Amino acid sequence: MTGLSLTERAECTKILRQMTHADLMSLSDTVTNKLIVVESSKEAMETILSFTKSAEELLKRKKVFRDLIFKYLAKEGIAMPTTSEKHVLIKRTLELWSSKKTNDCSSAMHESQGQRSDSRTRQYTETVPTDPGFDPQILGQQFCQWFFGLLNSQNPALGQERQKWGPEHFWPDAKFHLHARTCEEQVEEFAGADMVSLRLLALTHEERLIFSPNLDANGLKTLASPHGLVLVAVAGTIHRDVSCLGIFEQIFGLIKSPVDNNWKIKFINLKIRGQDSLKNKEMSAPTINYNSSDLQLLCS
Repeated sequence: MTGLSLTERAECTKILRQMTHADLMSLSDTVTNKLIVVESSKEAMETILSFTKSAEELLKRKKVFRDLIFKYLAKEGIAMPTTSEKHVLIKRTLELWSSKKTNDCSSAMHESQGQRSDSRTRQYTETVPTDPGFDPQILGQQFCQWFFGLLNSQNPALGQERQKWGPEHFWPDAKFHLHARTCEEQVEEFAGADMVSLRLLALTHEERLIFSPNLDANGLKTLASPHGLVLVAVAGTIHRDVSCLGIFEQIFGLIKSPVDNNWKIKFINLKIRGQDSLKNKEMSAPTINYNSSDLQLLCS
């Protein structure tokens, strides 16, 4: 499962917004084989986008009618003959999205080569504590001990008492990006506290994975922005039963809630690499490859 790119998600959303509530609910059931129950059009759209393997697959769905694609292209300034068949409209749409992705990548590369303003980058070169004596590294260690202990407790193979897991640990608009390179490359995107919580739960409860973070200095890095966002980057190994499957790098974006004074998860980026793509040294001592500059870009 490769999943949609950010450009494809944005453009597919434009088409989905044209659909009726009934058609969205039906399409969500089709995409997930009725395994996920949604209650609103917004949830249905997010679920459809998250579980769609490719843009072409989505456009070919029966509920994505020919007229919807025709109207979308018209709004994008692309006039097609009114007699155009659906497969012709799909081909033109994919060509359009491919060109948009190329332009987006070019713009991103342009920024990374130094055109991002110096003042914006300098804003995060020094950690600004939210409280006297605040140490983001200590927060990162404590958070990782809590988070991975909680997540691993959901794995029935460990025989531990399951701790309370749910969307309450996340902000309502939380996002989760998963990039796994094992037998095949897999990219998944999830949004919303419920969806993020459920996908993470599936990693340990359904897929029986065990996460072992490296909380030494070379395995854990943190950065705090002046605006309250704390980034925690951690590396570690992934296991199933007695087998070591590979390593992971994970970045958390944390923001403290003013209501209950607890740190909640704003976003998670998880990168997994299978054992076949690693060297023995990487397996024995996984280290975090993100540097301060990478983390600063996530803050901005």
